[in-house]
Amino acid sequence: MSDTKKRSPFDLTGRAALVTGAGAGIGEAVAREFARAGAAVLVTDIDAAAAKAVADDITAGGGSADFAELDVRDAGAADAAVAKAAALNDGVLNVVVNNAGAIRPAMFHKMDPADFDFVLSVHLSGAFTVTQAALAALATDGTGRVINVTSAAGLTGTIGQVNYGTAKAGIIGMTKSFARELAKRNINVNALAPLAATNMTETVRTDEKLSQMQLDKIPLKRWADPAEIAPSFVYLAADSGSYTTGQILPVDGGTVI
Repeated sequence: MSDTKKRSPFDLTGRAALVTGAGAGIGEAVAREFARAGAAVLVTDIDAAAAKAVADDITAGGGSADFAELDVRDAGAADAAVAKAAALNDGVLNVVVNNAGAIRPAMFHKMDPADFDFVLSVHLSGAFTVTQAALAALATDGTGRVINVTSAAGLTGTIGQVNYGTAKAGIIGMTKSFARELAKRNINVNALAPLAATNMTETVRTDEKLSQMQLDKIPLKRWADPAEIAPSFVYLAADSGSYTTGQILPVDGGTVI
């Protein structure tokens, strides 16, 4: 007899997730989608008010969420956030999403070295710091997941954002290295390379010339809503992603083919 109560492979009920940069954009959409899938979610952001607003709205809608202010480069703050996230699930953290990011665009010959260092520190040092903090709490029963966020810029390069492209390429190498090491702990590590209409892409989307140049690169000829991107994170976070590790998944309308 078939088990009609078998768990859906996309069900996150009974699991806890920590999402960085979740006060807006893709991070917010991911936090909301995780909650809809049943997860208890810690919404973190350097903007505490934004994180609280998202968590409160999730809770008001019947989901389980809390929030924390988090500068991903701060090891102490990362430790505190991990503890708070794990407390949502009896001390066990199942999913970490390293989504926090920053941009400081300029052509290479005009780029301030401080802006280069800043963008790398947020993306690379941030993902390193949060993931390292999470190791003590991450589940080792096959439900532990680390999901990093990269970009087409890290896969193909970019113009006017060598700092961002370098950081996102670094995330790819970090993801693959994490995956090899953490497989020994039964933890899966993957990355998504999304493209969506967010605050970070607003400059390009609102400039007629730049917007058309970008759209010409997208076979689907449109920008995604962040809500379209979020289910791909659920795939990697849930049992559906149990045999996927060390992979980079572009969710970008075909920009990278």
